[in-house]
Amino acid sequence: MLVVLGLTILVYARLLRRRLQATKDHEGIPTGTLLYSDLTVPAEPLFSPRLQLAGKPDYILRQDGHLVPVEVKSGHHPHPQPSHVLQLAAYCQLLEETSGEFVPYGILVLNREPTRIPFDPGLRYSLELSMERMRRVLRTGKVTLNHDDPHRCRHCSMRQYCTLCLGENPSPGP
Repeated sequence: MLVVLGLTILVYARLLRRRLQATKDHEGIPTGTLLYSDLTVPAEPLFSPRLQLAGKPDYILRQDGHLVPVEVKSGHHPHPQPSHVLQLAAYCQLLEETSGEFVPYGILVLNREPTRIPFDPGLRYSLELSMERMRRVLRTGKVTLNHDDPHRCRHCSMRQYCTLCLGENPSPGP
């Protein structure tokens, strides 16, 4: 009975590994030892008590001796967007804090093309600055609206409630 159970677990593990590898190949995930995946099986979030921040990267790889968060983005963006880069930076920071290991870069996968984003001092500073701005908004309740980009305005999830839409009238509210 134990032998049958052991064989069943082994076969299941191999099937899961093949399915994960096929998904990884299909999405353009770079080579490396896969340590974590949130896309095939829901994973535990990373949490930093110091930053009061939690998040779940799509993958974590071990590549060249380093832990590397990987975020897969769908859409038609030819280049990483600033919001994508900051999200990846947050995963780099979370991974450093939870693992105790230095994380030199993260990887954004756009349209199945991986892009290595260095987690350098400049990006670390941008992340800290963004987090401070978000915390200030949470503390004060004062939000500065950004109506500089008609494309973003047109696709904003709050458009139906906004009276300052660029270019067109907002869609009717509920």
